[in-house]
Amino acid sequence: MSPSTPSTEVHVDVEGRTLKLSNLDKVLYPRTGTTKGEVLNYYARIAPVLLPHLAHRAVTRIRWPHGVQDMSFFEKNVPNGTPSWVHTVTVPTTGSRGPSRNGDTITFPVVDDLATLTWLVNLAALELHVHQWTVGRTGRPRKPDRLVIDLDPGEPAGLPECAQVALLVRAKLDERGLVARAVTSGSKGLHLYAALPGQLDSDGTTALAKEVAEELQAEHPKAVTATMTKARRSGKVFLDWSQNAGSKTTISPYSLRGRELPTVAAPLTWEEVVAGAEDPLALEQLRFEEVLERVEEHGDLFAG
Repeated sequence: MSPSTPSTEVHVDVEGRTLKLSNLDKVLYPRTGTTKGEVLNYYARIAPVLLPHLAHRAVTRIRWPHGVQDMSFFEKNVPNGTPSWVHTVTVPTTGSRGPSRNGDTITFPVVDDLATLTWLVNLAALELHVHQWTVGRTGRPRKPDRLVIDLDPGEPAGLPECAQVALLVRAKLDERGLVARAVTSGSKGLHLYAALPGQLDSDGTTALAKEVAEELQAEHPKAVTATMTKARRSGKVFLDWSQNAGSKTTISPYSLRGRELPTVAAPLTWEEVVAGAEDPLALEQLRFEEVLERVEEHGDLFAG
């Protein structure tokens, strides 16, 4: 069936913007048969809780034009043909560290409305990644407003071990006056976030996250590693502190992942993390249908 036929191409009005959506019946997740139309529907329904966490942030996308079984590619700069109404921001390639030495810049989209979100998802941008800093009115990156630590398990460790280590990380952050929030990665592990008062630059937040990781590595050497070398991760949870660097990004809460199943980076309660630490079957990566149900019941667990 040709992409130009009426059954696979529609024009829709999204908050006053007319968008052309194509190939709605294309299967993007072959294992579950999830189509592009279903992906667009998920993002439209999750937008009220997703958009606040994308607001004022430069968005890096990972696109799967032919579905998750095929090749994907990272995209930072806005693509050719970007609508004039899309909010963009041009920042140094070094992110929030200030002007790059060679003057290179990247022009990112800023996803601050449903129309922009829909436009990107129609380009098969399944994953939306953001920095830990926001941009001001002038387009200049501000200091980071949050810290993130990525808990990445090395086989045979998995999500239960991540939950156990997450409780240790939460305690370390609490000692520093920081309140942690937990999010499934949508892949293998967990992400822990803590809001910051904006006094540290990216080097400072990176150093803080590394300090926490190395303390826990010293105290729990059989369960935790702060070393990036993959050979040293077997059976341990790697605390990736590097995603706080000005140029690094992390999957946004509520974004889909381009995995075999349509899983989502889903915010959790600490009660769920505790349960997952005690019972290997109590915690799992969540699919988009489950996340929609959770938001309907509990609202945005990542808010505040």
